[in-house]
Amino acid sequence: MMEHKGYLGKVEFDDEAALFHGEVVNTRDVITFQGQSVAELKKAFRDSVDDYLAFCAERGEEPDKPYSGQFVARVSPELHRRASLAAQVAGKSLNAWVAEQLQSAVGMTKPAVQRATAAKGNGQGKSPKKRTTRVRSRRR
Repeated sequence: MMEHKGYLGKVEFDDEAALFHGEVVNTRDVITFQGQSVAELKKAFRDSVDDYLAFCAERGEEPDKPYSGQFVARVSPELHRRASLAAQVAGKSLNAWVAEQLQSAVGMTKPAVQRATAAKGNGQGKSPKKRTTRVRSRRR
């Protein structure tokens, strides 16, 4: 994983084309990048994120921020009851208990992932907007 301004890039290598290519994974907008060397790939990643942010600014739109830290999980009433009881027994709020369980389940060990989950996001209550941007940056 690569990180720039809170955005995380996932990279793959295309052996046939002898090319690294990647995509920013923690936003609904599609931001891609590629390079033939590691140095070129890193620069392309940073440039793509910066281009995306500049493009949004030019259009007067808010860029899609890396995750806000809030989501809705639909579970059965029985699971909801049992999770609430487990949180009470642990002396925690349901939100704190669920966050602790999720952290344990996903093995939060990589610094870039930790920074990304701590990054500020203000997407609360907003429905996704459709955008038309360059190939590097389009709404998923």
